[in-house]
Amino acid sequence: MEQRTALFPGSFDPFTRGHQALVARALKLFDRVVVGIGDNPAKRGMLPAGKRQALIEDLYRGDPRVEAQVYTGLTGDFATAIGAVAIIRGVRNTTDFEYERTMEAANLRLYPHLTTVMLFTPPDVADISSSTVREVHAFGRSVREFLPEGVELENYLP
Repeated sequence: MEQRTALFPGSFDPFTRGHQALVARALKLFDRVVVGIGDNPAKRGMLPAGKRQALIEDLYRGDPRVEAQVYTGLTGDFATAIGAVAIIRGVRNTTDFEYERTMEAANLRLYPHLTTVMLFTPPDVADISSSTVREVHAFGRSVREFLPEGVELENYLP
């Protein structure tokens, strides 16, 4: 039987409990989930792409169904290159839904062989966003409650 791969793309700067919950949901539908870390050299994030990849790889060490890869360029091109049949998108609220629906329509035109699967973020982590984590961290507060269990952000900071 052919392995069904899904791409879960994003910046993951940093990877949060919300992202982790979406990977868990995606694994119920797909055999393999590639967490695609979009690297835009024009944007300076909190964590370099390689550190984001290391964080995700450390988190899923021992689970061969999940891998992290850094990519540049169009998400659909990367999804095609890794043999994905679907793109996973997380939806926390109606704003996310509207944005993701527009992206899905564009991707459907460009990549008709890919299916976009929108997964709702569980309510207990729907308030978490990477931008909130970055802001809280910038003000010197602990972000532990926003990150997956056992992840120490300081281990990945440049």
